[in-house]
Amino acid sequence: MSAPYNGMQNRAYAFILITLMIDAIGIGLVFPIMPDLMDRVGANSTGEGALWGGVLMASYAGALFIFAPIVGSLSDAYGRKPVLLMALFILAVDYVFMALASEFWVLLIGRILAGIAGATYTTATAYIADISSPEKRAARFGMVGAAFGIGFVLGPAIGGIAAELHITAPFWIAAVLSAANVLFGLFVLPESLEPKKRRPFWFRDINPFTAIIVAFKTPGLAIPLICLFVFEFANMVYPVLWAFFTHELFDWSSFTIGISLAGYGILLAGVQAGLMPVFINRVGEFRTLQIGILSALIGFIGFGLISTVTGLILVLIFAALSDLSPPMITAMAANKVDEDKQGLVQGVIASLASIAAFLAPLIMTGVFEAFVDEDGIYLPGAPFLISGVLIALLIPRVWRLRSHAQS
Repeated sequence: MSAPYNGMQNRAYAFILITLMIDAIGIGLVFPIMPDLMDRVGANSTGEGALWGGVLMASYAGALFIFAPIVGSLSDAYGRKPVLLMALFILAVDYVFMALASEFWVLLIGRILAGIAGATYTTATAYIADISSPEKRAARFGMVGAAFGIGFVLGPAIGGIAAELHITAPFWIAAVLSAANVLFGLFVLPESLEPKKRRPFWFRDINPFTAIIVAFKTPGLAIPLICLFVFEFANMVYPVLWAFFTHELFDWSSFTIGISLAGYGILLAGVQAGLMPVFINRVGEFRTLQIGILSALIGFIGFGLISTVTGLILVLIFAALSDLSPPMITAMAANKVDEDKQGLVQGVIASLASIAAFLAPLIMTGVFEAFVDEDGIYLPGAPFLISGVLIALLIPRVWRLRSHAQS
């Protein structure tokens, strides 16, 4: 393989990681301001604000569910680059839309538009699968987590600080970053999927359930897809409730929430970029997955029962370690299919994640409101305990993934 080709591939890989990092920054910018943002559009309490925030997150996930398999299949048919850049452009426009919003229904439309553009992740992960050999995919998907971790360091910190200037300032920052990345991609991103490896786009690909059925019928995919769905559902409790949970339990401001999320991002980046390659090399993919799942269980139970900031900091370490799990399972799924179906598989994974992201905010915020209501049992951590139960029930299926892992 020639040096120029390697250099081009490295630049493309770097662009994908930067793209995913900017996505995480954009998401992280919003998290610290959610309680204040919901107050701005009329929420009367922390519980009600959490419910409204849950609706926003569910609308994003619903749009992503509908469009992710379509966009994934479009990238299989027409190439990764045009689809990826279009998604990034839509995200830039969406952040401007959100910055101008002053009513809840406008925010809702903005989140739906962002969900349509959620193909950024789907196409980006398919791109990584295109340019990576099977034995390198787990580590590279782990770097995706590291990019998100860095984004979550920068995003909440920037969001918390920018919110001191104005509540909409984080949206403007995200818009500028996304637009700049579109221009960057136009110049440095080559196409990763050769025309001879593309497959025709069929109208049946428009139906997200059809793509899911096809994926579940593919030998070896059902178990990792089920595991990803349950894990993503349980893990949604963090982005859905963190701001409202810490605001309710410790009366934290947007700035403090942002700093706490930045701290989590530092831990996540360390786990994904530092510990994950070491674990994979020394104990293999399956053992690494086991460590992640057990850490998730400890983290959820811990957050369900904590009452002090010290306890929160200790449990946060296990929450970061739990993110060893998704890259392992994603790599196991990707290694089961050929190049011409990577977009389909990554689209289905995104669809399952979006189903989880649609259901979890509605369910978890309802539970949260019920347990912070003055007339009931006061247990703000109840949604985390529910997630812990789900992970405990998932363990037997996770243990069946040994044969899917690289030795």
